[in-house]
Amino acid sequence: MSVAPTIPPPGAVARTLRHDFARLTDLCEVLSVRVALPGADETPAGVSAAELVKDEAVLDAFVAAEAARIRDRYGVVPRRDVAASRALHDYAWSVSLLMSGTWYLARRVPRIRPEDLRLDLASAEFTLTPGSDLACLDDDPAATLPGVLTVPHEEALRAELRAAVADHMGPLLDAIGPLTRRRSRALWGMVCDDLVSGIWYLGRTLGREDDAVAAATRLLPTAVTPYPGGADFRHLTTDDGRRHPTRTRAGCCMYYTIRPAEACSTCPRTCDAERLRRLQG
Repeated sequence: MSVAPTIPPPGAVARTLRHDFARLTDLCEVLSVRVALPGADETPAGVSAAELVKDEAVLDAFVAAEAARIRDRYGVVPRRDVAASRALHDYAWSVSLLMSGTWYLARRVPRIRPEDLRLDLASAEFTLTPGSDLACLDDDPAATLPGVLTVPHEEALRAELRAAVADHMGPLLDAIGPLTRRRSRALWGMVCDDLVSGIWYLGRTLGREDDAVAAATRLLPTAVTPYPGGADFRHLTTDDGRRHPTRTRAGCCMYYTIRPAEACSTCPRTCDAERLRRLQG
């Protein structure tokens, strides 16, 4: 007697992704994302990522909310282009890590549609409703789920990740570019930096920094359109003989305009001597 194949229930991909996203957000305390239950009858607070691209008033509110946070946190009233750049940086880092973190932890690449992501402008918390667009290796248990794209090897999966991040970020860069007063190459440089730094951060969180640096380097070994540069890690050696990975950002996050004496450790303005001073405490 033949046995009928088991058919995954509707929404199986979204539930699988919810588990993967929840694992990631549990590990990353600084990732301010609430993962919604797929199919739940609720409308999360805030504006959708799709609205940021289509509605100029929503985009203005997005930038104004970041300006207010900078003022409250640092006592500085930022220029509008600085507030826009900082808002874009926080968005790009979070969205990139949601996709790259899932790739790093589970070897799966989810595509996050703009309509699946909402941002509460007051709290800066994202709400993500997992979708059904997923790519994975052909030996992944998720490969049997309906609609999943399977790829034959790791480089093909890395290509899916690069494309997923680029497809999500491209429309937002077009919309917010004039507010940042920066051109396309500089904006894509920021996305490149945030994609790499999210993986690097996750590796440090897990105590696997060297592995994460290697993974980010394989993902962006050099410039790959539209990313204008590679991961470009190098090492600095402290007095105790330990080697520490570092890199120099391809695009500026503009933090130096808020705290000139505290530029990021990967900022082009931060020399190696200062980086070593910080590493050695």
